[in-house]
This record gives sequence, C-alpha cells and structure tokens, in this order.
Amino acid sequence: MNTTEFLTLSSAIVPDRPAIVFERKRLSYGTLQERVNRLADGLAKRGVGAGDRIATIQVNCNEHIEAYFAAAKLDAIYVPINFRVKNEELSFMLKDSAPKVLFAGGRYYDLVESVTKGVNSLDYLIGLEGPRDSWVSYDDVLAQAENEERFPQGDDDDTTIIMFTAGTTGTPKGVMLTYNSFSSYIITNVQPADPEVEERNILTVPLHHIAGMQAVMSAIYGGRTLIIQRQFNPVDWMELVQREKANRAMMVPTMLKQLIDHPDFHKYDLSSLQVITYGAAPMPVPVIREAIRRLPKTKFINAFGQTETASTITMLPPEDHDLSGPSEEVEKKLKRLSSIGKPLDDVVVRIVDENGDDVEEGQVGEIIASGPRLMKGYWNRDDATKETMRNGWLYTGDLGYRDEDGYIFLAGRAKDFIKRGGEMISPDEIEQVLVSHPCVDEAAVIGVQDDYWGERVRAVVVKRPGCEVTEQELIEHCHERLASYKRPESVVFTNELPRNPMGKVLKRVLREEFSQPVTA
Repeated sequence: MNTTEFLTLSSAIVPDRPAIVFERKRLSYGTLQERVNRLADGLAKRGVGAGDRIATIQVNCNEHIEAYFAAAKLDAIYVPINFRVKNEELSFMLKDSAPKVLFAGGRYYDLVESVTKGVNSLDYLIGLEGPRDSWVSYDDVLAQAENEERFPQGDDDDTTIIMFTAGTTGTPKGVMLTYNSFSSYIITNVQPADPEVEERNILTVPLHHIAGMQAVMSAIYGGRTLIIQRQFNPVDWMELVQREKANRAMMVPTMLKQLIDHPDFHKYDLSSLQVITYGAAPMPVPVIREAIRRLPKTKFINAFGQTETASTITMLPPEDHDLSGPSEEVEKKLKRLSSIGKPLDDVVVRIVDENGDDVEEGQVGEIIASGPRLMKGYWNRDDATKETMRNGWLYTGDLGYRDEDGYIFLAGRAKDFIKRGGEMISPDEIEQVLVSHPCVDEAAVIGVQDDYWGERVRAVVVKRPGCEVTEQELIEHCHERLASYKRPESVVFTNELPRNPMGKVLKRVLREEFSQPVTA
C-alpha cells in the first residue's frame, strides 16, 4: 500500500478533524491534504519527479509532514536530516543523497549556505521561515500552486525515504525504506480512521528519526490528531498534554526520566494519557518502575526496532508492565521489564551465533529479523548492504538472548561486547546492576584495552544529585550480584554521559575519553 493513501483515506473519512496541532496552527485533515497537493504541484513545476530526492533540515513542524507526503505523491524520495548536524556531516549527507530540493528552517540558513556550493544536484533552496536572497519561500510555493490531486505511479517496493543512521560509529549510512516498509507494519497494527474514535498523539521524537516518522504514519492512517512539539522540553510537554488532553505519546528513556524527575511533575494533570510507547534506547528498570508508579492509569509499551527495520519488530505489551497480582507473578514481570518482549506476529526473529545457527535458550547471540518491513538496503553502500542483509535476514548488530518464556533480553551491541580473558561480557547486564544502586543516576560500561586480559571492564558513572558513593563501593555492589569476571575493575565518575539525539549513549566517545589503562 502506498503511504499517500493514508492521508487520502483519512481526509475523506474525517476531513474536519484536526490532523495537526502545532503552536498556533490547527490544520484539519482536509486542509492538510490541500496543502500537500499544493506543495506537490509547486515541486512538480520546479522539475521534481520520480526518484528525485527532497531533503529537509528543521526541528519538528507541520512542514516536515507536508514535504514527505508531497514527495510521495511525486514518486520522489524524502530525506530528513538530523538538525543537530555540523558542517562536515551536512555536506556528506547532501553529497551522498544528492537532493534536487532542500527545505530548511531559519536557524539553518547560514549552515546550509556554507556547504551547498559543493552540492551540484541542488536546484532549489526553500526557506520554511521567511525569505532569503536566492531562496524560495515555502509559503510562496504553496500560494502559487494548484490544489491538484496527484497519484503516484511507483511500486510499493520503491524507496520512499532515505533515513540516515544516527552515526554512533563511523560515517552515517542512508537507509532506504520503501512504502511497504511502513504500510506492512501499520496495516497490521493500527486501526484505520474512524469518525467515532478520536485519539490525540503528542509527537516529540524528532522527525529525522524512524520513531518520529513511524509515529506520523501511524497517526495519519489512524485519523489521529498529531500534537507536535518542536523539541522536547519536559515542562512544555506536560503543559501540552494537559491542555490538549493527549492520549498517546512516544518517548525515549531520557525523556521519560526527565519527566518523572522534574520537581513540577505533580502540578500537571496527565490523566488523559492512555498509552506511552518507549524505545530507541535501553530503558533502565528503575526509571520504568517509577514511571509506572507515577502514572498508574497509563499503559506502557516497550517497542524495539531500528532504522533498518522501519519500525517495531518486538514488543513488551502493557500487561507485562502491570505489577499487581501475586508476588511470584510480580517478580517474574519485574525481570521482564528489562526485556524487549517478544516478536510481533508478522516478523520472524532469531538469535544466532557467528555461523548463523540458532543459539540455545539463555545463550547470547546476534538478533536477526526477516519480514516485509525490512530496509531495501543502504544508499550507495552495496558492501554494507551485503554485510547486513544475508539470505533474506537482517543482521541487527544487537546481541541478545531468549529466556524460557520466549522473552528477548538485549545484551548490548556486537561492537560494544567486552572480551576479557576469553570470557564474553555484556555491558548491559553490568549497567543494570549499577543503576540499581541508590546513588547511581546513570552508568555506561566499556572495555579498556589490556595486554594481559585483552580487555578490562570500566564503568563510567553519573552520581545521583546529593548522593556520595566511592569506586570501591560500586565495585563491591556489582561483585555481590555478578560473576567475579563481570564486575567493573575501574569506576570513573562524570557529570553526564554523551548521547545521540535519541538518547543512546555514545560508547565510542567514552572509549576515546576514558581509554587510560586499568592499573588496579
């Protein structure tokens, strides 16, 4: 199914329902459809056609959504770019994806102009926030265009989005996602628009990330109202939820932690929240337990996936977040809170060893997936595609294991696994133990090169405000709960952990900063 049909159907079924609430704007589904049609017409008059790339660099806004659907109507390819990029990163992404048109927010005009002289593919720069010399105004494009319905001619397996990976290591890779990558998940897991059912999603996750785009696609298909926040701010988020009576939210763990730790949390009425889906980075068990306690009427869902899978492939459902009942059942659920749940019905997930053979229950291996929503490949990276896609299976690079009930637990990234004296050590396991200490706010574990052991275990810890703990106390805390070879041999303290925009800790940065030998 072509994703443009999501908007076409919802605008026909609930034309007067608010599709987007963004600051002072309230756009109905009928109005959104008209704006998309006009933008598609304006781009077509500027020579944009099938296969051309259209890039955008801007914080969350309604124009992001309009630009995607306009591109899809023209069989063009949308390229959302991380708004936190620096000059060299932006230059690389533009030269790699070679867009014909680039949309940019006002704060990025100077950055764009500093790098686009070397991007020969660019024909038009379109300003989203006012005029600028040789730029074309977004509002002018719409005003001068016709409200003409266009129907894409491509196949469901054609690329609709090139989404660059977060680039936690090395050069970002452009992930090619097809129309079917999105529709296969949505049609199976989301109810279509219904005049009798109204839901309101608050959208905070950035739209250059797969979680943000998936949230948009699901909301548009479901005829939901999208309440857009430019960038996450806990107070603004709570005010929006309270004012707009938001029912659903997608959050990353760092966002949820900022909310429940905020001193004004109790001042806001968040009772309208029915579902909070979280993902994109590992969720510390103390954080989700506290969130469940603070928001007792809200259902929680842990959704696991990555850019290359276009959306969720495993899920820990609301019933596994319900910590009521007999003590034995609660204890089992507490353990499951650190899992990513089970595979969805339309995805096959295996855990394999280095030879691609299934590992036994409880044994760590690489998580691989197969199904209709996987990426088409990496843009301009045939070698990387062949390395990741093998015989119809996508090798995620995530390590994990299954328990006796089929729940999957992450054990870290393959590149982050620590090899000490022949033993394989999962950083995630140690990190969960560290954050269980009352004086530890956050923790990350890395391997430090060692001539004798190969690697030794170092923990990088952020203390909880107003709390003191020593290196030796944390080592003993881990020793009491883990095998001796797994306990940290060194603990260093820092004010904060380096993270990418989605909250994933940048282990590469930590290894560079704290690579000094372990001498104890």
